Amino acid sequence: MSVLDTRAAPHEAHRDNHTHRDVNGGWLRPAVFGAMDGLVSNLALITGVAGGDVSHRTIVITGLAGLAAGAFSMAAGEYTSVASQRELVLAELEVERRELRKHPKDEQRELAEVYVARGVEPRLAAEVARQLSRDPDQALEIHAREELGVDPSDLPSPTVAAVSSFGSFALGALLPVLPYLLGAAALWPAVLLALAGLFGCGALVARVTARTWWFSGLRQLALGGAAAAVTFALGAAFGTAVG
Repeated sequence: MSVLDTRAAPHEAHRDNHTHRDVNGGWLRPAVFGAMDGLVSNLALITGVAGGDVSHRTIVITGLAGLAAGAFSMAAGEYTSVASQRELVLAELEVERRELRKHPKDEQRELAEVYVARGVEPRLAAEVARQLSRDPDQALEIHAREELGVDPSDLPSPTVAAVSSFGSFALGALLPVLPYLLGAAALWPAVLLALAGLFGCGALVARVTARTWWFSGLRQLALGGAAAAVTFALGAAFGTAVG
C-alpha cells in the first residue's frame, strides 16, 4: 500500500461513519410539538370535564371535539407560519439574486471579506471568492448561507409541517379518550394511558437530542400530569359551584 493509500483510508472511514440527521426538513418540530400538545391539551380537557362530574357521553364528545379542533388548528397554524417564513426567505433570496446580477464585483468583495473575517489570508480569500462567484447559482447559495443562514435548496415545506402537526396531534389527543371509546367508565385508565404516552414521547424525542431518555420522559410526564391535576381541580370546583 502506498503512502497516498494509507492517508486516504482514514478519510474513507470518516466519510462512512460521519453522517448527520436531517435537521432542516421541517417535520420534527411540528411532529413533536403536535404530539405533546395533543396529549397534554386533551388530557387536561378531559380531566377538567370529568372533574365536573359529567356523563360518560359528554366526556367522549368533549375529547373527540378537542381532538378534531386541535388537529385542524395545529395544521393550519403550522402551514401558515412555515409558508410565511418560506416566502420571506424566497423574497430575500430574490433581493440577493438581483444584487449578484447588478453588482457582481461588490458581492464578490463582500464574500471575500466574510472569509477574511474568519481568518483567511486576504489574497486567498479574494481568489476563493472569485472562483466561487463564477457560477451564479453557486454564488447565490453561498451568499444565502453566509448572509441569511439558510440553504436555498433545503427550505422547510409548509405541507410537511402541516401534515406532521395534524397527524401527531390527532394521535396524541386520541390517547386520553381511547379508554372511554373502549368502554371505560372511570377517569383513571385515560390518565394512566395519557401519562404513559407522555413519558414514551419524551423518551422517544431523546433519541434525536442530547438528553437522556428518562430525563426527557419524566419532564413530559411532570408537565402533563401538572396540567391534568390543575384542570381536574378547576373542573371539580366550578362543577360544584355551577351545580
